[in-house]
Amino acid sequence: MNWDDMRVFLAVARAESLSGAAPALRMDPATLGRRIARLEQGLGAALFVKSPQGYAVTDLGARMQDAAEQAEIALGRALDMGQAPSAGLSGQIRIGAPDGCANYLLPQVCADIQADNPELEVQILSLPRVVNLSRREADMAITVSPPQAGRLTVQKITDYHLHLAQHRDLPDPADRDALRGRAMVGYIPDMIFDAALDYLGPLARDGVHLASNSVSVQLQMLRAGQGIGIVHDFALPFAPDLKRVLIDDVSLTRSFYLVRHDADRRSERLSRFADLLLAGLKAEVARLEFNPDPGRPD
Repeated sequence: MNWDDMRVFLAVARAESLSGAAPALRMDPATLGRRIARLEQGLGAALFVKSPQGYAVTDLGARMQDAAEQAEIALGRALDMGQAPSAGLSGQIRIGAPDGCANYLLPQVCADIQADNPELEVQILSLPRVVNLSRREADMAITVSPPQAGRLTVQKITDYHLHLAQHRDLPDPADRDALRGRAMVGYIPDMIFDAALDYLGPLARDGVHLASNSVSVQLQMLRAGQGIGIVHDFALPFAPDLKRVLIDDVSLTRSFYLVRHDADRRSERLSRFADLLLAGLKAEVARLEFNPDPGRPD
């Protein structure tokens, strides 16, 4: 098996389907199917159990996946050795993040890092769930809760803040009781994949009237004057037509964490990028939260 075959095998094993692996490999599913069939024929054994639901690794496939992932890590370390500490970062790095961070923080932070490292390719993966690092969906992930299991390295990045917000043309609620009868904007309740994202809690006693699994969509609902909801302070500069309300009564603090596969701690390239990412995110949250209500009278 050469490395190209191993790369194809790993992508299909992690995605558990040809169609899921195809975009990352820039191949069509039919080509991948032929590659896997040729690989299995050369080995004289099946690596996958194939069904309409996808591709599941056999016992042999699982053992080969473990070995292939170790080889992948070793290859990454070898490539790192070719980059002098004083040289710019290069290659591809993929970051998984919740969409609030992915939309309002990472674009500027990653653009600044890439500007200083033009040979670096940065990919931002925004998913309505926790990114699976074990399947190598990403090189690192940003989460709102530190994971409790897995061979992972976790670093706290920074705290961030959230408040109730609504369109500036709407009358301010006098107190929390005045929220009753108001249309609430928030997450689809059964799609909250992390308890830390349950921002509304008891405020939504009458239910969430306008819901989305994306905080960016929720922000646009609020901008359309469709209700009141919890908004990240760092997102408010992107929506000057919104204002915070009940600031002293409803104030939430959450945290971002940087999560990496434990084996990647030995990667000089990924560690250098992680340091830049942590510093950049902390500074960007502070910058955007400095004056979240530019049009609000004192």
